[in-house]
Amino acid sequence: MSEFRPRSAVITGGASGIGLAVARKLADGGTRVMLADLPGDRLDEAAASIKGALALPCDVSNLSQVQELADAAFDQLGSVELLFNNAGIGGPHGKMWEVSPDEARAHFEVNFYGVWNGCHAFIPRMIEQDRPSAIYNTGSENSWFCAVPRTAAYIAAKHAVLGMTESLREDLPDHVHAGLVIPGWVHTAIGEDRFMKYGMHADEFAGIIVPQMLARERFVVAHAYNAVRVHERIAALDEAFEKYAPRYEGDDEYDVKSVFAKLRAARD
Repeated sequence: MSEFRPRSAVITGGASGIGLAVARKLADGGTRVMLADLPGDRLDEAAASIKGALALPCDVSNLSQVQELADAAFDQLGSVELLFNNAGIGGPHGKMWEVSPDEARAHFEVNFYGVWNGCHAFIPRMIEQDRPSAIYNTGSENSWFCAVPRTAAYIAAKHAVLGMTESLREDLPDHVHAGLVIPGWVHTAIGEDRFMKYGMHADEFAGIIVPQMLARERFVVAHAYNAVRVHERIAALDEAFEKYAPRYEGDDEYDVKSVFAKLRAARD
């Protein structure tokens, strides 16, 4: 896709880390940004550090607050041409069966439903404004493989964001794009600094991914070695298919998309 220049952007989790770094990069290119994050000095200081930036406290796990964010954004910015659903938290640690279901659900409220809420609140109006726009959801290398042991809720939520984003793409009109940002190890406050400090600097990460967002890419990537881990899973999957379900002539007989395409063609 050709590059687009969003005049306006809303970024959740915008008070620090990846969200703030992306906001600064976009603002440098002339985009006016609205930062959303939990209330506090950090949000106010982040907005003050970017000329013309707006800030609105928002708990993304609360749909009403996200709807209020959308109202404020379209009112104060005039349009929202880029939505970056980036807010997230580190998950509970422990073997999966040792983590309480309540902790896991609370985690999903932010890392999955926070993204869902952003899409739900903003997309109808992004469709109506009828101009090129993009929605990016922050996934993770953990959307594709298990990078961090004993973080089942986090990994499951990030896999869910991948699936939701891929499904969303099929529902949108051509002028609204959806894609997934796939951070690897980035130095943010989502984990303990004694570990996170070894990750890529957030400004470096933003410098790599913002051009991809402006190109409206489907997958936005930065950490080259992630491909090795992804292919480890794919190789195991390929091996299973080759051993137990090898290809054969006419093997699309139970493929949902193929069957429905044939039914539509016969009907037309």
